[in-house]
Amino acid sequence: MKLHDSVERILRQKGSEVYSISPDATVYEALEMLEEKNIGALLVMAGDSLVGLLSERDYIRKVKLKGHSSTDLKVEEIMSSPVVTVSPKCSVDECMHCMTNKRCRHLPVVDEGKVVGVVSIGDLVNWIMTVQDVTIHQLEDYICGKYPA
Repeated sequence: MKLHDSVERILRQKGSEVYSISPDATVYEALEMLEEKNIGALLVMAGDSLVGLLSERDYIRKVKLKGHSSTDLKVEEIMSSPVVTVSPKCSVDECMHCMTNKRCRHLPVVDEGKVVGVVSIGDLVNWIMTVQDVTIHQLEDYICGKYPA
């Protein structure tokens, strides 16, 4: 495990299940799905095409704070688009930089035009913590003479 590992490895470990909603669904329906799945964002798909991303942040900024009703608005009216995506070969480090620079918390992973998964900031932080833990144990083993020569 390294920071230069690809997000493909993260998807293999966490799974590649993707939750999505139609752009013509109501924001309320999207909120119900976010709650039901206990997630922070949904991909907005028109058929097989990724057309946007709807996050809790979108809801707060574009509906709640402006006094709109989630039952009246459609997902397409508040979704973030175009969506920042990465390829499965993108490294964890590159994804962290991308999220920082683009100020996003979820990155759909797209391979040859097809969504193959999503990585969140939490997924990347967990991966980094695991990498650091493994490195610490390897260094401890080396210092204590347990590391094979």
